[in-house]
Amino acid sequence: MPIQTIGILSPGDMGQAIAAVLNQHGLKTIAALDNRSERTRQLATAANIQDVGSLTQLVIESDVILSVLVPAAATEAAKQVAEVISTVGKQILYVDCNAIAPQKVINIAKLIESVGGTFVDASIIGPPPRVPNRTRIYTSGKQASQLQQLQDHGLDVRVIGDEIGQASGLKMSYAALTKGLTAIGTELLIAAHRLGLDKELWDEVSSSQKELASILIRSIPSMTPKAHRWVGEMEEIAETFKELGLTERIFYGAADVYRLVKETSLGKETPEECDHDRSLNEIITILSNEAISDT
Repeated sequence: MPIQTIGILSPGDMGQAIAAVLNQHGLKTIAALDNRSERTRQLATAANIQDVGSLTQLVIESDVILSVLVPAAATEAAKQVAEVISTVGKQILYVDCNAIAPQKVINIAKLIESVGGTFVDASIIGPPPRVPNRTRIYTSGKQASQLQQLQDHGLDVRVIGDEIGQASGLKMSYAALTKGLTAIGTELLIAAHRLGLDKELWDEVSSSQKELASILIRSIPSMTPKAHRWVGEMEEIAETFKELGLTERIFYGAADVYRLVKETSLGKETPEECDHDRSLNEIITILSNEAISDT
């Protein structure tokens, strides 16, 4: 099936960046922006995403729907799309690109397929694809090869298997390392600040753990406006690990760290509002002053 029109659920920071790349490489992207926020509308306009109004119209006009949402919204969005598919009787390819546990993806696939849709499991690794060769989209499922058409339109799409859950499992494992490490680094730096040991700790880390210091300098400043999204992602990782007979507690703790961050002034900024010139020390000082656990 040739892909010409792609529906984006939803044009947030990642979704609109994906859409912008696809538009620049000859495809049409659309979104259902009825009752959406002004920020979402602005992001969609900036990426040249066309507003078709309703979800029904999105399904009617799309060849493929890419679901790019916060984890908590993934299942409800799929239910709404499934209802529309059932009503209009259109076979459509639904691609779940959300950071959710493999079992949840399997359940969503069953839901979409039960009404005649086809399904691909996908995981996005890397930042929004504004810079070439930094973002990969891993896919799995029997229909995953269909999405490789997007390689001709600016995206790095890689098929890793024919089972639903493989792509999401890869995302859970990878994010456990990257975002789990960022959570640990954030909390320990706040702790050092409150102990009055900022300089001593950072001098030691910079000397004996240079690569780790570099990672924290890069990852923590970009994390703060996204912490609200990462709470759910850590919880999905926890559930994934629990299902595998491993401890889930590490990642519920990481979720708690991001929950603290999202309630601070830094966590309430949008990515567009974030001051990218803030030093790591400035960020940790603000978080130390504002992040308070209620447990």
